[in-house]
Amino acid sequence: MRSLNIAATGMLAQQLNVEVISNNIANLNTTAFKRERAEFQDLLYENQRAAGASSSDNGTIVPVGVDIGTGVKAAAVYRITQQGTLLNTNNPLDVAISGRGYFQVLMPDGSTAYTRAGSFQLSPTGEIVTADGYVVQPGITLPSNTVSVTVNASGQVLAEIAGQNSQQTIGQFQLATFPNEAGLSQLGGNLLKQTEASGAPVTGNPGATGFGTIQQGFLETSNVNVVSEITNLITAQRAYEMNSKVIQTSDDMASTLTQLR
Repeated sequence: MRSLNIAATGMLAQQLNVEVISNNIANLNTTAFKRERAEFQDLLYENQRAAGASSSDNGTIVPVGVDIGTGVKAAAVYRITQQGTLLNTNNPLDVAISGRGYFQVLMPDGSTAYTRAGSFQLSPTGEIVTADGYVVQPGITLPSNTVSVTVNASGQVLAEIAGQNSQQTIGQFQLATFPNEAGLSQLGGNLLKQTEASGAPVTGNPGATGFGTIQQGFLETSNVNVVSEITNLITAQRAYEMNSKVIQTSDDMASTLTQLR
């Protein structure tokens, strides 16, 4: 009975849907988290009568065929890169990107990862690093006698040095953009990496054409809308229940057949 297998694929699909939604809700307060959406495709069809086939010797054709579907499959889990709200933290090392772009992070293996989470800190040598201690590229080191730090909209890092009357430029944040941001692979820890699907990165200074600007003292919040996620969760739950009901009904039908005398 096909309906058993079809409903089973539906239950698996809705299980994946619930897992994606639950991950969105779990990361509601994760800095710069981008919500995801599960996308599905129908499986191959079993053709029992082809549309357009000849139905008589007089050349008449079948206007509508008989195609029996075999279920559903997961096609993608798509990341929605919509801008999150900027939250004022008043922390001088918190920086948010308003617009397109990713910060570049040097990984321990020498590769480059990308992130929009600008909750930066200082290493023991005064270098600007992520919460895991990875260096933000290009490397920016604050002098040991720095009194205050200013990051302007163009990404320039200015330090007020003790004993000096004017601020000194000590570095420049750079951003990277990709032709297909949704194609970036997620590493965890708010980090992404380049893939063949994302395309090669294009780097530039904040505020340049095609790049966002820097907002010091702010963090980008998650773009998860909890009301929408709860609604989607209820819908997925109901769809799961309906598929389970199909399995129960198919089982009852099969029991009826076995009880025929």
